[in-house]
Amino acid sequence: MERHIKKVAVLGSGIMGSRIACHFANIGVAVLLLDIAPKELSSDEQAKGLTLESSVVKNRIVNLALQAAAKSNPSPLYSKKALNNITTGNFQDDMPQIANCDWVIEVVVENLEIKKKVFDQVEQFRTPGTLITSNTSGIPIHLMAEGRSEDFKKHFCGSHFFNPPRYLKLLEIIPTKDTSTEVVAFLMQYGDKFLGKTTVLCKDTPAFIANRVGVYSIMALLHLVEKLDLTVEEIDKFTGPAMGRPKSATFRTSDVVGLDTMIKVAKGLYDNFPDDKAHNLFELPSFVKKLEENKWLGDKTKQGFYKKTKSAEGKTEILALDLKTWEYKPLQKIKSATLEMTKTIENLRERMKVFVKGKDKAGELFRYSSFGLFEYVSDRIPEISDELYRIDDAMRAGFGWELGPFEMWDAVGVKEAIDGMKEYGNKPAPWVQEMLDAGHTSFYKVESGVKKYYDIPSKSYKEVPGTEAFIILNNLRESKTLWKNSGVSIIDLGDGILNVEFHTKMNTIGGDVITGINKAIDMAEKDYRGVVIGNDGANFSAGANVGMIFMMAVEQEWDELNMAVRAFQNTSMRIRYSSIPVVVAPFNLTLGGGCEFSLHADHVQLSAETYMGLVEFGVGVIPGGGGTKEFALRASDEYRDDQIVQNTFKDRFLTIGTAKVSTSGYEAYELGYLQKGKFSISMNRNRLLADAKAKAIELADVGYTKPVQRKDIKVLGKQGLGIVYAGANSMYSGHYISEHDKKISEKLGYVMCGGDLSSPTEVTEQYLLDLEREAFLSLCGERKTLERIQSIVTKGKPLRN
Repeated sequence: MERHIKKVAVLGSGIMGSRIACHFANIGVAVLLLDIAPKELSSDEQAKGLTLESSVVKNRIVNLALQAAAKSNPSPLYSKKALNNITTGNFQDDMPQIANCDWVIEVVVENLEIKKKVFDQVEQFRTPGTLITSNTSGIPIHLMAEGRSEDFKKHFCGSHFFNPPRYLKLLEIIPTKDTSTEVVAFLMQYGDKFLGKTTVLCKDTPAFIANRVGVYSIMALLHLVEKLDLTVEEIDKFTGPAMGRPKSATFRTSDVVGLDTMIKVAKGLYDNFPDDKAHNLFELPSFVKKLEENKWLGDKTKQGFYKKTKSAEGKTEILALDLKTWEYKPLQKIKSATLEMTKTIENLRERMKVFVKGKDKAGELFRYSSFGLFEYVSDRIPEISDELYRIDDAMRAGFGWELGPFEMWDAVGVKEAIDGMKEYGNKPAPWVQEMLDAGHTSFYKVESGVKKYYDIPSKSYKEVPGTEAFIILNNLRESKTLWKNSGVSIIDLGDGILNVEFHTKMNTIGGDVITGINKAIDMAEKDYRGVVIGNDGANFSAGANVGMIFMMAVEQEWDELNMAVRAFQNTSMRIRYSSIPVVVAPFNLTLGGGCEFSLHADHVQLSAETYMGLVEFGVGVIPGGGGTKEFALRASDEYRDDQIVQNTFKDRFLTIGTAKVSTSGYEAYELGYLQKGKFSISMNRNRLLADAKAKAIELADVGYTKPVQRKDIKVLGKQGLGIVYAGANSMYSGHYISEHDKKISEKLGYVMCGGDLSSPTEVTEQYLLDLEREAFLSLCGERKTLERIQSIVTKGKPLRN
């Protein structure tokens, strides 16, 4: 059956329901969001003379929920415009409208009887053949399907989104024995391609995969607090980014999610699995019970493991709970020899080897928690999954782990970990030893660029399903790297397309990256068809290497700095004006120079989660890699009559002058960083490089022609400068900006206006680039600029252009 999802009904508008609705609206799907009608009037409604039958009253709950979601931070919306795709209503009046929906998603309270009543209505009004799913996080799916029609059962399964649905990439699909295989296949594919999810097929077992393993991991850590005499700060320091876990680590995550949520899942697992080997770990430690009794549940109750307060000076302070005295105290700085050793190791898998050998508390915690985890996940096969890769996928996408449990185990060494597990009283499932006895030494391996997992039933390695649609540079680097230096690798993606991969810290741009991009274009112009600039890092690029700029400016090496800026500009122009198509594939942080490269690409294939901006103003300079020139060019292309000229110029100027950064790929277009017809968005980050490669091939196939440099850029000269200077003076006089900010604004305006030309004039790109470079260099010589750059470098903030 050929399915198309044009309209979705979301039943329940709570935190999850409203945000699931927003995410479908993000991708352009029409959404019907319904909830219960109120049983009582509010005081405002009474004052207005409304009744319970008034439509505004009946839809009050759903409308307030959607408004709260739209205002929440981080936003569930790619753009506020997506709200136009959502229609609200109530169960009493609007349930018949689900007949026009292709997919009905139930997201009401976690109560089986209430869900069954909702499904009674769904059964009454839905169109046969349409999809029905439940977002339950723990109620057995088969119990919800009991007593339903054959068509309902065939098209029903669990679809467990993780909160927040926009940002957490996991979507667990949980079929029953009656669910059609066509429905399962469709949801797995739709979640991947259209919703941008890592879709994981789960068995209908309590808590499914991610929560079963994730809550086990958290509970195991909680039980180690007293055993190893650990503080709240130590646990979060040891189980955070250094170990490949989210910055919020363990206790901060609990505060954000709500301790009551974790307690509820843990109690459910404790009650449902009396025979689980880890049953005792799901019993709440005494300090967690006390937190529950005190109602110290985290952010929702204003205190949990941490508490936010105001100091005597009015400054916000974060305090940590002392689990011995039950007092909140200032955060303690944690020292650890093991953590110090990991600081210089970029490769997470190599850091795992340091952790497992650590001699201090960090090493001891790692061994206790990891060895227990390895035993637990090996025992969960085939109970919660027949394939080990699904468990890794679920933990990466649902809990934000950089490595799943089996990937961690591989990093430590399967045999080495088993030897260590014996000392700590842990024992893996028999199949793991059988794997080793058969001569297989890891759970994963890469062959000819293809990632394979160990398949337990066949006792052989099989390709991880779905990954054939992805390009994973880590799998290609060893066999397909054609050229490299300390900042860049040029990798052959096949079909005549080269990829330029950055591998500097935060993928910042310095001389090595500039050299690498030019080398790749040289190679492609001679022997290949196109170039993709993309990588598999945490961010596309945080911009230029500010430390390098700072050193040149301090040493007053102006000729060298001038050459470096010119090389940057020339590389941006080379990206646009080469004889082969260049596609840039940005994602996450795409700032400063990373944004400037994107501005000059033949096509931008970007992730939906792209935070793009020209942020140089905050450093004390203007965009110097072609970004200022490009915004002047784009403003010129949009000029019509005088009023539009002024408004367009003002919008472009303020985007740079206020260092606006997009909150999504869609907003990057609204801010002017992307041009209509010259960008595409990949919902699934895993597909980004494959999509970029396909676009490069497409451009080459239609007969790519090298563009001609522009000589017709209309600049406003003194007419525009008057607007800039008046605005800057007004902001300075009102004490909204500093004297230095006023100077930067005037320099930015000078370049975008083409200098102090007597009247609007057409100029060339090179003319604007020269002005841009001159302004950039002059600002680098300013003391205030150097102070700003120095503060960024010395405080260890991201090095942004």
